Amino acid sequence: MAAGDSHRPVLLQKAVELLAVRPDGVYVDGTFGRGGHSREMLARLGPAGRLFAIDRDPEAVAAAKMQWAGDRRFAVYRGAFSMLERIAQQAAVAERVNGVLLDLGVSSAQLDDARRGFSFLRDGPLDMRMDPDTGESVAQWLSRVSREEIADVIHRYGEERFAKRIAHAIVAIRETTPITTTQQLAKIVSTAIPSRERNKHPATRTFQALRIFINHEIEELGSCLEQCMRVLAPGGRLVVISFHSLEDRVVKRFIRGQARGIPPDPRAPWVQASQAPQLRMVGRAVHPDEEEVRLNPRARSAVLRAAERLA
Repeated sequence: MAAGDSHRPVLLQKAVELLAVRPDGVYVDGTFGRGGHSREMLARLGPAGRLFAIDRDPEAVAAAKMQWAGDRRFAVYRGAFSMLERIAQQAAVAERVNGVLLDLGVSSAQLDDARRGFSFLRDGPLDMRMDPDTGESVAQWLSRVSREEIADVIHRYGEERFAKRIAHAIVAIRETTPITTTQQLAKIVSTAIPSRERNKHPATRTFQALRIFINHEIEELGSCLEQCMRVLAPGGRLVVISFHSLEDRVVKRFIRGQARGIPPDPRAPWVQASQAPQLRMVGRAVHPDEEEVRLNPRARSAVLRAAERLA
């Protein structure tokens, strides 16, 4: 969902183009944000089309209702995109969805709001929950877990090679001072890391890791991808935009696995029947061009992948 501002979604035209929106189709925007993709999709839908939007953030849901409260083609649900199948069943569109869009990560509105605690560039409460009414904040989690747990999360979800040093510094500081703000944590991380990456704040990987972990983003993504196979109609499209290698790896492996199918076991073909391919990859991975990155630096790391449900 990262974008230069709330009106500039990353890879907007390419994402909607790859969804192949039909005027009478049924579509799901699993990450509404502030509605950039939904707006473009609705512009291509006719009176018989339907668009279901999902977002965990109550402010995003409120924005959606304000924008399209009177549009009968549109409905918004508050929750994680792992609610996809349940929503499709409730709306009686399971196996009839023509496209699902997932624009992963954190939205610009969330990044730019210091109260949400997502950004190390703005001082605010160390929260990072996409749904501020559910679960515990990063500050609460850091205050109670072991150094080993902190290091594991930062290494696993941030791919941070100095995870152990950062975890050691966090535990040492919290013994005397509660870590409750974003800039407190950013300073601790910056001090703990002995080297610098060009054009990257030293706290980038740590903040990414903690946000992904506290919101269960990888688990939610895996669940939603599996559900797409049960809600998409034959010919329906799955379009996913990710912003770092961990997310993209999950998406790439899922699409490739579903595109290959499962061959029969030659040692026991009577036990395991073959599973035919379920998806067809649509083109190659798409990256923003130089002009988009110039206008919107947050788009730099974006990767878009698309696939089509086979009959």
